[in-house]
Amino acid sequence: MVGVIVLIVIFYLINKGIFRAYQTKHKFFDTKKMDLLYLYHLVFYGIYSWYASNNPSDSLRYYRDVSTHTGSWFDLFGTDTLFINFFSYPFYKLGFSYEMLMLTFAWFGYLGFVYAYLFFREKIPLNIKVFKKLDLFTLILFFPNMHFWTASLGKGAPIFLGLMMFTYAIINPKSRIVLLILASIIIFHIRPHVFMFVAVGTILGYMSGQEKIAFWKKAMIFVSMTGVLILAQDQILGVLGLENSENIIEDFEATTEKRAEDLSSSGSGVDMSSYSIPFKLFTFWFRPLFIDAPSMLGIITSFENLLYLLLFFKILKMDFIKFIMKSPSLVKMSFVIFFMTSFAMTFVMSNLGIIMRQKSMVMYFLFFVIYYYLAQKKYDKILKIRKLRLRRELNEKEKQQQLATE
Repeated sequence: MVGVIVLIVIFYLINKGIFRAYQTKHKFFDTKKMDLLYLYHLVFYGIYSWYASNNPSDSLRYYRDVSTHTGSWFDLFGTDTLFINFFSYPFYKLGFSYEMLMLTFAWFGYLGFVYAYLFFREKIPLNIKVFKKLDLFTLILFFPNMHFWTASLGKGAPIFLGLMMFTYAIINPKSRIVLLILASIIIFHIRPHVFMFVAVGTILGYMSGQEKIAFWKKAMIFVSMTGVLILAQDQILGVLGLENSENIIEDFEATTEKRAEDLSSSGSGVDMSSYSIPFKLFTFWFRPLFIDAPSMLGIITSFENLLYLLLFFKILKMDFIKFIMKSPSLVKMSFVIFFMTSFAMTFVMSNLGIIMRQKSMVMYFLFFVIYYYLAQKKYDKILKIRKLRLRRELNEKEKQQQLATE
């Protein structure tokens, strides 16, 4: 317990250094909100620690793997689960207990929220109210389910950090190249297939965005992302055991069907094989929803899923299609990453417990699209009001000039 308290203080001091660095770059940076977010995230570290002690948890398996490892550190290097062990091993060798390692990964998850904050606020300076009184950005930052699944030893925290770090770095890749490379390494080594979606989304977003982007920047993004995909194709296909496949489509269908059957056989499994694609996506994005909640955690998650659904309804309008077609590259990138990842996951996920955990890594891309859409509508409304006021002022001046001449 003493070690955990010491780590909390150390991470708090490191946070302050990070905050000062970003305050010099971004005037909007709110240290009070980030301090509050840190305390809030620590609460979920405590909640998840309690949950892991009373339920089966991958965090215990990860700690057992590193604590019983007898080889060298680099024997653990690899993708997927191996990378989490590789990432954890140095901390274990420094004497970190299970609780301290859990806290360390929870802090990585917290840093993901810091980069999400930077990404959202840098591109969307407007405040948006939803449900009449709630600030949308604050609501997004404090969604409980997002904090729960990023507050423990496992893949959730570092993959979320990698994704949010990537989105912040890609805004200005030239000056944030170190962050971009580090984020790409994290994403690729934890979930190679997700890195593929991120790379494809980035290429499509930058190639089709409406804003003027220098040709060299587009070329750099296209060449680097395409090159990485070509070099990493075996590792990406290896996630599903397709690296030696002669017919990728047929083998993919067979593999995903087998995984779906395995997951659906558990206590919180759902048989999605007969679902249509729209309902599969609905299940991945918005279930459980009260009636199919698998546990108390599922019931709590259902309230949050209801908010996701209500926010999603805000873009179910005809002008949203027009908005997406004319949107900037980062909006298109976020939309493609969210939709492609969700679509792929629906072929594999047939367990509500797994779905609750997996979707946490991509929901922020949907939130960004919704937030930008609502902010664009608000901005257009502000411009329209300003034009009307300017027109009225000009009319008043013309009337006054006419009276003066008469």
